[in-house]
Amino acid sequence: MKQYRIGLVGVGAVGAEMVKVLRERNFPCASIDVFASRERDEEIAGEIFRVKETTEDSFKGLDIVLFAGGTAASVKFKDAVVAAGAVMIDNSRAFRQDPDVPLVVPQVNPEDLDWHKGVIANPNCTTAIMLEAVAPLHRAKTLKRLVASTYQAASGAGAAGMAELEEQMKTMSAGGVPEVKAFAHRLCDNLIPHIDKFDETNWYTLEELKMLNESRKMLHAPDLMLSCTSVRVPILRAHSESLNLEFENEITPEEAREILSRSEGVKVVDDPLANVYPMPMDATAKYDVLAGRIRQDISRKDKRGLDMFVSGDQLLRGAALNAVEIAEHLVKRGLV
Repeated sequence: MKQYRIGLVGVGAVGAEMVKVLRERNFPCASIDVFASRERDEEIAGEIFRVKETTEDSFKGLDIVLFAGGTAASVKFKDAVVAAGAVMIDNSRAFRQDPDVPLVVPQVNPEDLDWHKGVIANPNCTTAIMLEAVAPLHRAKTLKRLVASTYQAASGAGAAGMAELEEQMKTMSAGGVPEVKAFAHRLCDNLIPHIDKFDETNWYTLEELKMLNESRKMLHAPDLMLSCTSVRVPILRAHSESLNLEFENEITPEEAREILSRSEGVKVVDDPLANVYPMPMDATAKYDVLAGRIRQDISRKDKRGLDMFVSGDQLLRGAALNAVEIAEHLVKRGLV
């Protein structure tokens, strides 16, 4: 099997998970070159890497470059990656709504990889987690409208967010006053219904609008109606989402469970009488999105509505795993 030279830009929480997933899934790596803002030696996922400074010349000879840093780096080095003949898989928001850039979750829309022009975007973590469970139902019954409430862990703000929550927990347990830097307010013992900036034309946050715009693009459903409220919760890792779904065709909870039980990337966890349902602690460090609490929407007179609850690991399913699976599908489809 051909071996591929992999580049990684960014060495935070998501970058570390990318290295870990590449190793766990035995991706055919001839090498992994790591880049960041400055040169240094650093331990990443149990390995010592010589981290090199990212420059326009960093990507020569590479086949695939995973971007796990911020938007600025993705925008700055995109052209250099493409000019070097490598494929860029970007985890930032920079190119998600670019009509020339496929936005992909391989279990949802792998066919969009076929028209890439050197850049492929990872969706927002909450969109990726949601669509793992929603896309199979959409294919079967055609989703018309979705209302979501998301419960997003500190990991969504990266390593700094996770570290701040842990430090706040320690400080508050000792009776101290916690410091607030990564979030708009104290996260420990609190909920914050505010993630990203507010759009002053409609007062949704950009995080909430990503769910709408990215879902429409990936499902090829430009008329999909979607409303979302995104909430930061005091959990270290793994996001959860409460979903109300309206379909064009009737669907029962039994049908939904059967469809999801044979869908890649989803695990049905739905036995409420035994207190079995999706929870972030059970989704942490797991590849699959957990789906449960599946029930008929009793606010409707027909059977076109469902309610369900999902949990998924933000760093894995929502970011690193998805990026590596995109690379795997590029190889499988002969696109790299």
